[in-house]
Amino acid sequence: METINQALRYSRYARVSPKIIPRLESERTFLLQMPVEKIEPEIEFETYQFAYAVLSSFSEPISAQNLVNLEKSDVIRETDYHYYFEKRVTIPEGQEMAFALIQVTDTRQGDVYYFHVDLLSPYIFGHTSYWAYYADGIPFDQSFLSIKEPLEFKGRSVFTLHSFHYPATFEPPLPPMEIRPPAVPKEIQVNYEGGFLLNIPKSFDQDGYYFIQSDTTSAIGMMVKTVHEAFPRIKDYDEMVDMVAYISTRKEHETLMAAENKKIALDQYWYGLTKDEELAKKVIREYFKQIEFANILFTDFKEGWKTDRGMVFTVMGPPNEVVFRLNAEIWSYVSPDANSKITFTFTRVKNILTNSYYTLNRSRALQPDWFKSITTWRNGQMDF
Repeated sequence: METINQALRYSRYARVSPKIIPRLESERTFLLQMPVEKIEPEIEFETYQFAYAVLSSFSEPISAQNLVNLEKSDVIRETDYHYYFEKRVTIPEGQEMAFALIQVTDTRQGDVYYFHVDLLSPYIFGHTSYWAYYADGIPFDQSFLSIKEPLEFKGRSVFTLHSFHYPATFEPPLPPMEIRPPAVPKEIQVNYEGGFLLNIPKSFDQDGYYFIQSDTTSAIGMMVKTVHEAFPRIKDYDEMVDMVAYISTRKEHETLMAAENKKIALDQYWYGLTKDEELAKKVIREYFKQIEFANILFTDFKEGWKTDRGMVFTVMGPPNEVVFRLNAEIWSYVSPDANSKITFTFTRVKNILTNSYYTLNRSRALQPDWFKSITTWRNGQMDF
């Protein structure tokens, strides 16, 4: 996996989105739940080739020797929006690390989509023996859920799950060249909301995020981030004001935040940048489309646009190259003349809430390219 460019995972023009959700069945046996979202409408199964593998390291080659093809007969459930596969795998005794990977190949252009998860590694606390499912039986394949939307939790036996609510809100991250540490809250509020049984629809009714556990003495659980009904799109003008912080001066943003009529203030802001009404409309569409994609791709316990990866994605656009290491995710942007690259490295941090938490390695050396990209946005010249 270390040599594969996985930029297609973050492309605005992706046609499918594969995921793997491992459910623990015994100490070293996992049920690999593999939903493949159909982003392209009315696709035919034969248009794609599906395969999965279990690898012992990020450096193990991906080849016909370890890839297992998934045929149409392997589809557990098909809906208008997903193909869903399941496969059971057991990790040999003595093997210290294991990673599950799904590969989806578009036979028309040859585009290859990948998604991987750790089964055994030093960067995860473990996996749950239960999971949440949508009403159509497809596994919950994202971290965010609209408030009051029901999920059904299922496992191999009937037991009680415990729900903890964190009514937390977060500020946007510091820019890439800001090397001082961000402010950390002195305490985090958490409310125990009691237990609930498997196999009964469950909704989550408050803003923030929830941590679901079967064993409250363990670090293992499942996180659900609650969002408003419009998410991943923008809800209102107050949200828009928050989101333009990345490309605004401090004075501009403070003026917007203090404005009594946010719509009028935003109209004046965008027109003031471009001096052209049609160009302003185009920039607005593009900028908030970036926000929407950032929310889809990077939401964890924070909204996606507020994560480090979401911030870079919003301002810089989708990366040209994405390479994964066990301990990092590396994005590269190729300059128009192809003579240089701009690289952002996100370090992986072990986190109780999510197995894919990354923080940006900040550096003052990133400042020139960062400001250049912001200027491109403000001039209405950003084009993906």
